[in-house]
Amino acid sequence: MKSLAAIAVLLICGATSAANAKGCIKGAVVGGVAGHYAGHHGVLGAAAGCLYGRHYAKEQQEQERQRQQQSQVNGQGKL
Repeated sequence: MKSLAAIAVLLICGATSAANAKGCIKGAVVGGVAGHYAGHHGVLGAAAGCLYGRHYAKEQQEQERQRQQQSQVNGQGKL
């Protein structure tokens, strides 16, 4: 059962873009360790960490895109 859940987490990570995969992998590692120490629920923690990591990476990517747009608008207004 644990191996099936681990495979599902890896498939979720593999099906995302590079930024989301990076967030998923980091989150899965942290969540897996935390889940293991919080009652031997490492796989569940890894899955939750993956989802949170993807969400966080997506937010960071969106904020960076907005900063770039804002700097382009500010740069054009100074001409």
